[in-house]
Amino acid sequence: MIVTALHRHPVKSLLGEELSRARIDGRGLDGDRRYALLDLTDGRIASAKEPRTWRRLLTLRAASTAGGVRITGPEGNGLDDAGISALLGRPVRLISRRPDGAVLRRSVPEQVLAAGIDAEVEYTVQEFGGAAAPGSFFDFAPLHLVTTASLAGAPAARYRPNLVIDHDGPPYAENAWIGRELAIGPELRLRVIAATPRCAVPTLAHGALPADPEALRRPARENRVRPLPEMPPLPCLGVYAQVLAPGTVGAGDAVTLLRGEGAGG
Repeated sequence: MIVTALHRHPVKSLLGEELSRARIDGRGLDGDRRYALLDLTDGRIASAKEPRTWRRLLTLRAASTAGGVRITGPEGNGLDDAGISALLGRPVRLISRRPDGAVLRRSVPEQVLAAGIDAEVEYTVQEFGGAAAPGSFFDFAPLHLVTTASLAGAPAARYRPNLVIDHDGPPYAENAWIGRELAIGPELRLRVIAATPRCAVPTLAHGALPADPEALRRPARENRVRPLPEMPPLPCLGVYAQVLAPGTVGAGDAVTLLRGEGAGG
């Protein structure tokens, strides 16, 4: 197996950037999910997991800079907080520190598929970064991996992974990596800890990519597994990982599954 692509999303729920090489440590890929937009009307973190309110986040692109981050609109123009707020239709502010007590609201994906992205649907609430460093804007863990086999030709951008790994085995082979370690390149060592449950985000338009409900329907048909023992079976694609030893990784680096007992799905 080899790394075929690296992706960084400097601002939560915004489009990101593809890299040829990046440093990865306990906080994840350098510069990834370091910022978010704060909704000034209710104090919540803006997330495309609530597509009725926040699907326009995926029309914005974030790129890391020497001084922080640059956000551009659909036409490629740079935007400040006022410009972002005008495009989203809600007042927001870019933040780099997560407010105490902040949580994620996740619209129930199947209800979004059935009723449409403009419908009011039920949602669940989860804490940020249960397996990540305190204060981060990660949903759960600091690193997200997807294989080319599991993508099955779908654009990786829909699923927002950090690393895309070329794998000529069956789709969802990542399920068997849970509980095991990966060596990537000469230095990086990871522990795979959970399957990645999919929300409505992959189905939404991402920049020039049109909406595609099949991006959720396919894992819902083919790969319903328990991300964690206490959770019900959910549509999953890809896996979450924690960093055991940091390293710099580039496209073309070898990926080796080390010995150990996998938890499976």
